[in-house]
Amino acid sequence: MWLFGRKGPSGFSASSTAEEVTEGIDGTGLTAIVTDRFFNHPQFGKDDESFLHLEDVSVTAGASSGIGMETARVLALRGVHVVMGVRNMEGGREVQATIVKENPAAKINAMELDLSSMVSVRKFAADYNSLRLPLNILISNNAGIMATPFTLSKDKIELQFATNHLGHFLLTNLLLETMKKTASESNKEGRIVNVSSRRHKISYPEGIRFDKLNEQSGYNGFSAYGQSKLANVLHANELARQLKLEEYQINSTKCGSMRKAIPSICYTI
Repeated sequence: MWLFGRKGPSGFSASSTAEEVTEGIDGTGLTAIVTDRFFNHPQFGKDDESFLHLEDVSVTAGASSGIGMETARVLALRGVHVVMGVRNMEGGREVQATIVKENPAAKINAMELDLSSMVSVRKFAADYNSLRLPLNILISNNAGIMATPFTLSKDKIELQFATNHLGHFLLTNLLLETMKKTASESNKEGRIVNVSSRRHKISYPEGIRFDKLNEQSGYNGFSAYGQSKLANVLHANELARQLKLEEYQINSTKCGSMRKAIPSICYTI
């Protein structure tokens, strides 16, 4: 992250808008799924916000506001077919209507997805693949929760790790072959973007507590969050290594230009 408006190697800074960054880009013919922005889990008494997913370029995000909605809006503005994966379908349809009202030519759809539930993730991926749609971009690992009280997911997994990492990990792997096929058949670069956090540097002393993942004893909400974000980064690095072995061209710089279905890491607070 570049502070105080200082521009990075890309020529953009933290104050650059999505429209500025994508100016002049034609995304016609691309499909995206997007996961984005931290949502407040309803069981903690907060608003029930949705995840976004974009097709051909996939984005999962907080559908009702924030980075996710802006990502979907701007991708659609640039001609990308956006499929929103939302936990709250009513909220997702509201976002869809808002974007289409502003941009009648927008190609945007909503599909149900709860990243804290492995059953929901598998159903979303199966439904998506059954549509025989291409998938050029997956912007993932930015939907999540932060510093929650100790809670287990429906799958009996610590909720932050389940939502912030495992759901995205599973989604990526279930859609990876579709991305590879799309890249090979279209000869268009594909991209997997894992949006993590600088908090990945501050996890538990041992890093990821694989042997104590679901134990309440010693649980710390912020450390557990850092643990999930560290898992995001390690996943992206390992995925890049594996794709390189499969002879997919890779630019390992954060969010740099990439060919084929290549993982990248972006950092947010």
